[in-house]
Amino acid sequence: MTSTTSPEPSLARRLGLAGIPTIGVAFGFARYGSGLFLPELRAEFDLSVTQLGAISSGTYAGYLGALVTVGLLAGRVGPRALVVAAGATATAGMAVVAFATGPGLLIAGLVLAGASSGFAWAPYSDAADLLLPQGPRERVLARLPAGTAFAVAVAGPLALLTQGGAWRTAWLLFAVTGLVVTVYNARVLPAGAGPARRETLEGRPGRRWRRAALPLHLTAFVYGLAGAVYWLFAVAAVTDAAGSGSATAPLFWTLIGLAGTAGVMTGHVLARWGLRRAHTVLVGMFAAAIALLGLGAGTLVAAGLSAVLYGASFMAISGLLAVWSHQVSPDRPTVGFSAVLLVLGLGAVTGPAALGTVAGRYGLPAALSATAAITALSLAFRPPSRG
Repeated sequence: MTSTTSPEPSLARRLGLAGIPTIGVAFGFARYGSGLFLPELRAEFDLSVTQLGAISSGTYAGYLGALVTVGLLAGRVGPRALVVAAGATATAGMAVVAFATGPGLLIAGLVLAGASSGFAWAPYSDAADLLLPQGPRERVLARLPAGTAFAVAVAGPLALLTQGGAWRTAWLLFAVTGLVVTVYNARVLPAGAGPARRETLEGRPGRRWRRAALPLHLTAFVYGLAGAVYWLFAVAAVTDAAGSGSATAPLFWTLIGLAGTAGVMTGHVLARWGLRRAHTVLVGMFAAAIALLGLGAGTLVAAGLSAVLYGASFMAISGLLAVWSHQVSPDRPTVGFSAVLLVLGLGAVTGPAALGTVAGRYGLPAALSATAAITALSLAFRPPSRG
């Protein structure tokens, strides 16, 4: 007897099991891990402010370069090759960091590892488009960013256990995890780019597409700007205001990650509320999280609530952007989402530089409050009411 069971749940599960840990490795470990282990890295390699700037600029440069590469190659090589490239750069970069003997090797490893986040995320738009119909596709795409939260939640306690000279063990474990995840993706993801897909907006990708994409790109820019400022300054703001010890950063980091694991429900939230309502609620939470840290970083309750709101909203907005991008560019999902991530990356480059100047002149609370105000402005860049 021929089974009538639909293969879609199995395919969706396999794609989720491939994508969630990949995003976790690329972002939670390879991209954000240096911030969590910054005290150990500074002590080990006697890093100057100039070198820290080079690390930050280099990781973002690698990320943007990878995004451009994805946009150019997505239609030719398909999602498997690009995700494997993400895993390879993450694994190799984190291994170089684990065995680095000087600042040069450390920076090279962090830049290589940081590039993985540019390769990793967008190709899953094509993979979901090739494997899944609408409905399951959106739920999987919305769920993937929660991988960052799971990785951050793991990295926090690991940082507590490996303080001091044992930090290299943590990075070696990161690298081994990256290798395992890469091998699994190589077995699960489709290799080809697939047939040419439908055109959108009545076959006119010019003015009408730009008009549909504009609020998406503006939201992505502000999200990248605000997120980069928070990741960079949040721990310092809490530590400076509370006068707490070395455990503050890992504990605060872990709380963000644990709250962010709620991102696995983003697909259900979007299906129930729709993009527009979800955008309003999530961006409001995002702005409130940053404002709380700017206004009350010295209060443990305010700092904890900020971490919870930030973790939940940051991961969920990532999923919202992925689904929104797919609706704007269903004909070329990876290329369309690469454009979104490129704009997001430009915001991430702009934020720390601009708000860092504000922090230097007026203090961290003022910089975070200004960031919260900028974030609130993106409430105006709403998705369409239908779609």
